[in-house]
Amino acid sequence: MIDLRALREDPERLRASQRARGEDPSVADRLLELDSERRSSLTRFETLRAEQKSVGKSVSKASPAERETLLARAKGLAAEVKAAEAEADRLAAELDRVVATVPNLVEEGAPEGGVDDFKVLETVGTPRTFDFTPRDHLELGEKLGAIDMERGAKVSGARFYFLTGVGAQLELALLNMAMNQAVAAGFTPMIPPVLVKPETMEGTGFLGAHADEVYRLPADDLYLVGTSEVPLAGYHAGEILPADALPNRYIGWSPCFRREAGSYGKDTRGIIRVHQFNKVEMFVYTHPDHAHEEHKRLLAWEREMLDKLELPYRVVDIAAGDLGTSAARKYDCEAWVPTQETYRELTSTSNCTEFQARRLNVRFRDGDGKSRFAATLNGTLATTRWIVAILENHQQEDGSVVVPEALRPFLGRDVLEPVRK
Repeated sequence: MIDLRALREDPERLRASQRARGEDPSVADRLLELDSERRSSLTRFETLRAEQKSVGKSVSKASPAERETLLARAKGLAAEVKAAEAEADRLAAELDRVVATVPNLVEEGAPEGGVDDFKVLETVGTPRTFDFTPRDHLELGEKLGAIDMERGAKVSGARFYFLTGVGAQLELALLNMAMNQAVAAGFTPMIPPVLVKPETMEGTGFLGAHADEVYRLPADDLYLVGTSEVPLAGYHAGEILPADALPNRYIGWSPCFRREAGSYGKDTRGIIRVHQFNKVEMFVYTHPDHAHEEHKRLLAWEREMLDKLELPYRVVDIAAGDLGTSAARKYDCEAWVPTQETYRELTSTSNCTEFQARRLNVRFRDGDGKSRFAATLNGTLATTRWIVAILENHQQEDGSVVVPEALRPFLGRDVLEPVRK
């Protein structure tokens, strides 16, 4: 939700943001028009109501000759007040409807354009040169007894899987490693609910353009989350946080669910694009003036994890048209996948500024005691997809996989060996 007061002061900022996203900039003018009409209508309602109260008080003091005229005027005012209130409510509802369709304002400096217009900020590490033909993660996973797609499909359908044996252990080790790193950095560990109310899902911005990717349980009017960002954003909904408690940093571990609508035929092999996965997600509430620097810190923590796992990766600045509804700026870290000979997203961190907090009414008190909306940020610290990069980049010719040194204490082994069938 954008700030209407800021829109009145600088409508060109919203127009520029919409152009950068490839969206209609005229929505700024429509919002200004509705806002003006709503305020005028509200003023008319309040003026008529004040007059109605004044006339009502005058009736008891009026002479018999005046009383009949005043009663007629009071009756007419009652109808006018009712109509004015209905009009003010109608305009307020229409304004709310239009505002709800407008994505967050893009941060200055973000690349313009769509999904292919990202900017590579840095490339870290050199992709490994193999002296044998590398296997993809699914072939490796099957040899290791770590991934079973066939039975996943039998039990649940396409894009479901079992992580078995060392596969299950590898995921738990990876997620535990991420949790430990975050807790050491001062994050509060959380295991949140993964079914949320519509207002929580709507408040985080996931029921807009990407609503078709969300699983809904109609009988309960609840949604399955695609990231623990959603329940963590709703954790302080309707609250006023003490300023000295900021930043509030949480690290959530949860299963995540995505319908992957519209992605038919993309990455259907293996566990790159699936309907259910586990993820460790950083989530922060902070002062809006500190959000930009906090965003950089989240990116640094993501990179620390990738460095520990000895993965070649690149950092990309996502273009405005690919940001999603809530983000003002987003950085992805993409790891090298040898068999695809390309980089694939493993982490994403977004600065959502005050956008989600306005929708969820999360505030803090500043130095002079006034309440202000907080800024929210999120960032992935580990997820199931990381197994793809770990297996492929650290594989050996015999199908074994060397475990990155930093992961060994959590996994309890140095090498993953193929199993005998």
